[in-house]
Amino acid sequence: MQNTIHTSLGIELGSTRIKAVLTDEHYRCVAQGEYGWENRFQDGIWTYSLDDAWEGLRTAVARLFASVKEPVTVDVMGLSGMMHGYLVFDRDDHLLVPFRTWRNTVTGRASLALTELFHENIPQRWSIAHLYQAVLQEEAHVKDIHFLTSLAGHIHRRLTGRAVIGIGEASGMFPIDYKALDYRQSALEQFDDLIA
Repeated sequence: MQNTIHTSLGIELGSTRIKAVLTDEHYRCVAQGEYGWENRFQDGIWTYSLDDAWEGLRTAVARLFASVKEPVTVDVMGLSGMMHGYLVFDRDDHLLVPFRTWRNTVTGRASLALTELFHENIPQRWSIAHLYQAVLQEEAHVKDIHFLTSLAGHIHRRLTGRAVIGIGEASGMFPIDYKALDYRQSALEQFDDLIA
């Protein structure tokens, strides 16, 4: 009888591929699977379909497990993705606008204003720049926003029911307090005052 291999499953939603990798306790690759995908330019915005993200995730993981040759157990799973961009949902968890990716450079006005406000460089690709640009442009969906997240944050929330992201992921969304390992409270207050 074969021993079961204890593994870790890593999933990355990259800009051209969704990858799944299974490693053993010695960090050796046991199996892997992938799925190619591309962003598309739609209505002046670079976007990925969330349906494509789910199809890619299912396909990459299925290909990974199809190549496993020995009994395995998955003890832990990690998820990473494009840390920037704009995914907003309403109270009923409906996506309000198509996913605006890191590739978009349409938030120049917001980026400059927030860089000045926070005394920290806020790149155009950051989630907060996308949010503030939508506010500045008085986009109709803004009034309905209940939840803002990244792509990895969205996938994690749907898989686990928990709305959490890692500090690395968070650092592409909003200024971070690296001692508290959380969003910078003073910047949150400044932003609240700005949009009040």
